[in-house]
Amino acid sequence: MLNKKGDLNISFGWLFAIIVGATILVLAIYGATKIIKTGQQEGQAVGAKELGVLLNPLETGFKSAISTPLQLRVETRIFNTCSDFGNFGKQGIQTSEFSFNKWTLPGVESSFENKYIFSKSPTEGKKFYIFSKPFEFPFKVSDLIYLTSENEKYCFDFSNAPQETEDIEEEILQLNQANLVANCTKADSQTTKVCFKSGTGCDINVNYNTKYVQKKQDKIYFEGDALMYAAIFSDQKIYECQVERLMKRTKQLAEIYKEKELIVSQKNCVSNLAGDLDLLISSLENANDYKIINSVSDLVEDIKNKNKYSSCLW
Repeated sequence: MLNKKGDLNISFGWLFAIIVGATILVLAIYGATKIIKTGQQEGQAVGAKELGVLLNPLETGFKSAISTPLQLRVETRIFNTCSDFGNFGKQGIQTSEFSFNKWTLPGVESSFENKYIFSKSPTEGKKFYIFSKPFEFPFKVSDLIYLTSENEKYCFDFSNAPQETEDIEEEILQLNQANLVANCTKADSQTTKVCFKSGTGCDINVNYNTKYVQKKQDKIYFEGDALMYAAIFSDQKIYECQVERLMKRTKQLAEIYKEKELIVSQKNCVSNLAGDLDLLISSLENANDYKIINSVSDLVEDIKNKNKYSSCLW
């Protein structure tokens, strides 16, 4: 009995040790996994913040319509988010990496009030291309940033295009960006075909005279070449939100220029722009639709021309 009881006690002791050891091992694995995930998310949050800084033309010295490659160490997804809430709205960036044969969860979002990034969301790759153009409406509002992946290929068909698009064709050629070409003769099935006159096999049609970009059945309206590129390269939801943010910024800048006009008028420098700026401000006051850009385009052009021939230039 004693031997049997002793044998039984030893068996229970080993069983208890195995259970405790297994529990500790599971907890250790779980803890390590949480630490790795936390580290990945923190790293992705830092990566998104650094990416946001890198994409700032003023901080990196980007030149307008000059393409800059962005090479990352691993396959990355960049999530572009936009909110029009508040005085200026916010630009959001999140990143996710392909690690251990799967995509990690997106890291903490980094937000910026002074950036306007136009892209698909998410856009995915190891190498990305960036170029920017200033958006003027009628004064410079901000630099617009266009972000595309090496996996996104575009060809631009200028055959029978309006004469006004000659500068755009030249600009595409000067960009010398690997995923953008100004000829569609050698385009494959994976390339998005952008046409400036309706034709066969076009994925995107740009009606330059009536100022809209058509993707499938959706018409996306623009003013100026900077917004035309934005409509081509970005998701419609991102585009509309960013334009609404740009209109908020336009209104704030118009108020500043109105104050400036009042100050310089006291120094015998009269531009007669106060009334037009007032009208622009009131038009944008409660605008909640990006299409306001078309409604105020004539007024914007008038302000631009008056300022051009004024002795009080901005």
